[in-house]
Amino acid sequence: MALVVEWYDFVCFGIVGVSILGALWILWNKEGSSASQPDFDNLVDTSETLLVASPSPDNRLPIGHITTFQLWTSCWRGVHPVVLLATRFFSFLTLFILLSLDLRQYDATIFYYYTEWTLTLVVMYFGLGTIVSAYGCWKLLNKPPLQNGENRTEFMRTRDFETKSSVFRFQSLYVKEDSKQKAGFWGYLMQITFQTSAGAVILTDIVFWCVIVPFLSISRFKLNMLMGCMHTMNALFLLLDTLLNNLSFTWFRLAYFVLWSCSYATFQWVIHACGFIWWPYPFLELNTTWSPLWYICLAIVHIPCYGMYWLIVKAKINILPRFFPHAFLRSY
Repeated sequence: MALVVEWYDFVCFGIVGVSILGALWILWNKEGSSASQPDFDNLVDTSETLLVASPSPDNRLPIGHITTFQLWTSCWRGVHPVVLLATRFFSFLTLFILLSLDLRQYDATIFYYYTEWTLTLVVMYFGLGTIVSAYGCWKLLNKPPLQNGENRTEFMRTRDFETKSSVFRFQSLYVKEDSKQKAGFWGYLMQITFQTSAGAVILTDIVFWCVIVPFLSISRFKLNMLMGCMHTMNALFLLLDTLLNNLSFTWFRLAYFVLWSCSYATFQWVIHACGFIWWPYPFLELNTTWSPLWYICLAIVHIPCYGMYWLIVKAKINILPRFFPHAFLRSY
């Protein structure tokens, strides 16, 4: 059967194409040309250590700068990095089991759904987070004693927060040194995966619980315990990690979320061009004149979905210090 492409299909292609170009332009300006060339070279140089990249000669920091210290420490005083490691490992293991059970029950065709893409991305984040946290704990345990005779527990000592300048003054010399080290390739990959997962989880769960379950009748869709757990545990584990971690959440990395969703839309177009007939989501279909309107709405909805998680992180770093002024810490 010949492939039929209507005018409104080209409009949908254009919407996704413009979204991709816009996202790439934002990333180039925020994480590309805005950083010094040595910084960018260090970012993509995988010959560096797992987390640490070499500092640039002029010590300029790119927008969205990430330090190694942020990746494996908690924002709460007294919470040892091992706690964050255990939380991430348990989250990774649980979500990996859910993904494996889903794959076993429905075979590889389950990856036709955006839900599986999102869950896989969250599993990747917690996998990276587990490795990074393990690296940080290993680094902490193997750090030689400071010259003034203090032992490794110096890491957990009080860090003072200066409210006027919004800068932490770390009493530990080790923390001062480590908090200035720029994250390497894998550190940035973890940060990007975290922020992309956050937007994708909000979008997936809202569409699932607020649109698909109550309104859409799909012959292949049957709500069960496994599906309910997948669309609940992904958000719960990510929110728990957000409550504990020390990662920043910048607006411009919304672009990665957009690229992720555009990749899924492109994937759907490719498999349908190859003869696949059934659409996993009715609002992605291209065989109706309403398609461009659906695609515009889907493009726009990425902003509030990402913004909801941004507000959660914003509330965390602005409200929690008021209730727990001596317990909540922030290094960015």
